[in-house]
Amino acid sequence: MRLTIITTILIVLISCSKVPISGRRQMHLLPESDLIGMAKQQYAQFIRASDVEIGTENARMVERVGKKIASSVESYMHKHGHSKRIKGFQWEFKLVNDPTINAWCMPGGKICVYTGILNVAQNETGLAVVMGHEVAHAIARHGNERMSKAIAAQMGGVALSVAVSNKAEETQRLFNQAYGLGSGLGGLAFSRKNELESDQLGLVFMHLAGYDASKAVDFWKRMAAHGAQTPEFLSTHPSDERRVKEIEAFLKSQSFKHHTK
Repeated sequence: MRLTIITTILIVLISCSKVPISGRRQMHLLPESDLIGMAKQQYAQFIRASDVEIGTENARMVERVGKKIASSVESYMHKHGHSKRIKGFQWEFKLVNDPTINAWCMPGGKICVYTGILNVAQNETGLAVVMGHEVAHAIARHGNERMSKAIAAQMGGVALSVAVSNKAEETQRLFNQAYGLGSGLGGLAFSRKNELESDQLGLVFMHLAGYDASKAVDFWKRMAAHGAQTPEFLSTHPSDERRVKEIEAFLKSQSFKHHTK
């Protein structure tokens, strides 16, 4: 029993890493390669079953913005010693004909933007806000973090080492739950902390890609004006008002200036 507990503690300690840019420590119990493999399969299934726009002006814009941000992300990761964060990534950028205001990025750089969010984005820079934020979720490995916490909570400390060493079926189940498979992709409910962290990483990525990061403020104000905002205490997402304040503060911070040199 004591040995199992010690082993569990060691697993958790070894599995901790730091998120690029924010420097926050996080727990990863699952090989990211496993999640990337699952994402590749589920993404392909989703694309085959969806109305994907091909060759339209908007579809080309999504592809263009995606490639710019992906290039900036790869350059930043290599420059700052985070190359492992993008190992196994195969970027894909698709525009789905769907009125839902939504966009998501699965592990490995599989990105979908729904046509419904284009009216809020308004232009290429607004779209860069959206895509930079979604790419940031993948770079920060928020899905892995959330799933790791779920395993730790469900299995308990003593059984954690067993769950990690024999996790194939459990990982698939948690992946399906996390990404909303069966009820539409992109359903991963990140914490408010994860959302605000992705905002910050996304601002850096879009700036490095040549877009005006200050326009993120206008985007979130438009999002707030688009419809009723769910009170923050009832949602995992931060309120648009708080989001705007956090973004404005980060844009003025030394951290933003340091990472965008």
